[in-house]
Amino acid sequence: MLGGVVSASRLVGVTRQAVSRWPEVLPARIEDRVIAALVRAGREVPQELLRQPAAPAPAAPAPQEVAA
Repeated sequence: MLGGVVSASRLVGVTRQAVSRWPEVLPARIEDRVIAALVRAGREVPQELLRQPAAPAPAAPAPQEVAA
């Protein structure tokens, strides 16, 4: 996506050695840097890198009154 190890290292701002050690599935912190680099470079961000926001948690039910 970033054009190889040298290009990726320049765009993301890390060494070539760091890029070559990236795992196959990137952790969120590296993935965020890759997305930012793609945006700064004016390149399209692949849909698989864009996570859907998590659905909000359902609201807790209101407490019911107990008759005395």
